[in-house]
Amino acid sequence: MERITHLERRTKEVSIDIKVNLDGNGISDITTNIPFLDHIISSFARHSKIDINLTATSEDHIKHHLVEDVGIVLGQAINKALGEREKISRFGYSMIPMDESISKVAVDLIKRPYSHIDLKLERELIENISKEDIIHFIQSFVSNLNCCTHIIVEYGLNDHHKIEATMKAFAIALKTAMKLDLINEEKPSTKGMM
Repeated sequence: MERITHLERRTKEVSIDIKVNLDGNGISDITTNIPFLDHIISSFARHSKIDINLTATSEDHIKHHLVEDVGIVLGQAINKALGEREKISRFGYSMIPMDESISKVAVDLIKRPYSHIDLKLERELIENISKEDIIHFIQSFVSNLNCCTHIIVEYGLNDHHKIEATMKAFAIALKTAMKLDLINEEKPSTKGMM
């Protein structure tokens, strides 16, 4: 079963084209013209082993709209590629350090959206993206992925490191949760549905 999706989003604010392969090798080609956003999505792709090709262009030149919509489309694409979420492991957990920072993420791929996000960011601007836009990117990504996710930065001094540790922890947790369980024929839920 192929878990590949291609989506486009065209609005007066943005134009986005994305293709994801959940069973890839973590190869990415990310172009948003926001270097730090490109970097954290590429890092997410590498560690989740999801191949991601994403091109995003701002039509109104408002960074917030581009960052938000990239999060939306990335979540929607992975959600669509997961399909009915049959034969997956369902749960994933990861705790990842990056220098002085450490982040933990727990994911349940049940189709009930809930998120708790505590990044402990201190600076208002991180690599030329506002703190609120980074938080909103992650919120948009998680809510459109349609799952239950808890993201907590335990501690850290450098906001760049906190964000990067978070994206890597999210990637590893999601990789574990979406892993195919080809031996078990039942859906990974006592309800019999995801």
